[in-house]
Amino acid sequence: MYAITGITGKVGGALARELFVSGQPVRGVVRDTARANSWAQIGCQLATAQMDDAAALAAAFEGTEGVFILPPSEFDPTPGFTEACTVIDAVSEAIRKARPKRVVCLSTIGAQASESNLLTQRTLMERALSDLPMPVAFLRPGWFMENAAWDVASARADGVIQSYLQPLDKPVPMVATVDVGRVAARMLQETWSGVRVVELEGPTRISPDDLAHTFARVLGRPVRAEVVDRLNWEALFRSQGMQHPLPRMRMLDGFNEGWITFEGQPEEVVRGRTELQSVLETLVARAAH
Repeated sequence: MYAITGITGKVGGALARELFVSGQPVRGVVRDTARANSWAQIGCQLATAQMDDAAALAAAFEGTEGVFILPPSEFDPTPGFTEACTVIDAVSEAIRKARPKRVVCLSTIGAQASESNLLTQRTLMERALSDLPMPVAFLRPGWFMENAAWDVASARADGVIQSYLQPLDKPVPMVATVDVGRVAARMLQETWSGVRVVELEGPTRISPDDLAHTFARVLGRPVRAEVVDRLNWEALFRSQGMQHPLPRMRMLDGFNEGWITFEGQPEEVVRGRTELQSVLETLVARAAH
């Protein structure tokens, strides 16, 4: 039995489907069983737990071969990342109590960075789970290709995508969520000792210009990328309702300045197989319905 948090999301869902294909039993750990009814209908066990409820998580993780931890993302974290720290404490306590045979945790590219930024939430999770008594693996994917969902409307209507990643011709490690789930499923079924880190990106690195050109092919119209001036970020983010925009700004700085990157050697990074055009075709089709 494998316990999967985040099964109703893209990564957790892709992971669970891979395990089902392999004939493995899956227990979905969800906040609301009604949202996961489709999983129950195909034979998935469901356990209810909030990610900050150590007792409920421990019950959900008990008796499993492996547990997949997908930490909730807080995009407007309070100073000190208090929301993430609450989840980290609960997850650590639950795993120590339930003692699954192994743990795979979704982390991020740049989790090793020393400068505080939005992704520091994953740095703190890695630090805490590295002390667990069972084998633990951290999967560090690049920028999700599916983040381009935010660009579909403007690309279709105006032929422009606004880019915080800059310069526009700088390639960034990106990966499709289906590849993240596929690799996570494989890792859960492997055997190792101690702590391991697996870094993951797609077949090729992608610049904002590449993203615009691919949108153009998919939409059948010219599309260009346009820089969002760094001087305007804070005002823009605050206008969108953010109260603490600095961590997000520093994350973007990290990609642009090159200190949010993979830690290992290039030949050690695992490559996904899903191309950007396939992801954008799906996003565009979904937005049309």
